[in-house]
Amino acid sequence: MADIQSSLRGRAKSLLADGKVKCFIGWGPTRFAGRTMPKFVSKPEDAEQLVYNEHCLNNLGKYTVDFQYSPDVVGLAARGCETRAINRLIADGRISREKVYIVGIPCEGMKENGEPAEKCRLCRRRNPVVFDELIGEAVAEQENLNRFEEVLELENADTAARYDYWQKQFAKCIRCYACRNACPACNCVECYTDQYRTGWQGKQANTVENSVYGLTRAYHIGDRCIECGECERVCPMEISLMKLNRKLVKDVEELFGTEESGLSSEVVHALGFYNKEDPEEFM
Repeated sequence: MADIQSSLRGRAKSLLADGKVKCFIGWGPTRFAGRTMPKFVSKPEDAEQLVYNEHCLNNLGKYTVDFQYSPDVVGLAARGCETRAINRLIADGRISREKVYIVGIPCEGMKENGEPAEKCRLCRRRNPVVFDELIGEAVAEQENLNRFEEVLELENADTAARYDYWQKQFAKCIRCYACRNACPACNCVECYTDQYRTGWQGKQANTVENSVYGLTRAYHIGDRCIECGECERVCPMEISLMKLNRKLVKDVEELFGTEESGLSSEVVHALGFYNKEDPEEFM
């Protein structure tokens, strides 16, 4: 990783010095050992502050939205998860491809507290799916992963057990909205939870209203989730958000035969368009 870090610093410095990008987004150190944070570099000499190691957990893709109205290009250090986030944001009309210069980085998975990060465990796209240039050699993808093993376990449980499980999960929610803020697919200009229209969403942090929020968010991204696991990683209450997300992803893939979200910026959203040929056996 030291070689990638050195190359990343060099490319960020050159891109900034040449004026190809106005700002470069990567990772920087923190005062805590084993932790990094998003780093925004706008001066060539500050590129030396960028780091790349096994603790770079943040998905940086969504930060490009902050530059959507800027006339300048933003540089981005991007692995498989960041590049899928960029494709997602382009498909949703939140960023233009020409506004982002992508420096691709193959990734073999990150660590958290000394252990393989949970968000990387089921990652099937360790190499960037789109980039302007690539640092390092492509790595082997994780093959034959069962992304839906935990979903199947819940599906096979009886109704009462499933209900009890999710009630306990949503009871923990403190409605901090960290999941929404970190998620590349949660990219509405104004979230419905921030609106004050009566009846849209209650503001109390109780199990009923938390359930409404959690389920609404899951359905909202059901055909757009890139499975980066960022929502679950940032949740301070350790709610099993990816188990819920993958349930929706599994259903959408089975019903509509869609591919994984984020592999292309031109994917048609299964839940965003009406087709007379859509399956409707439930009606």
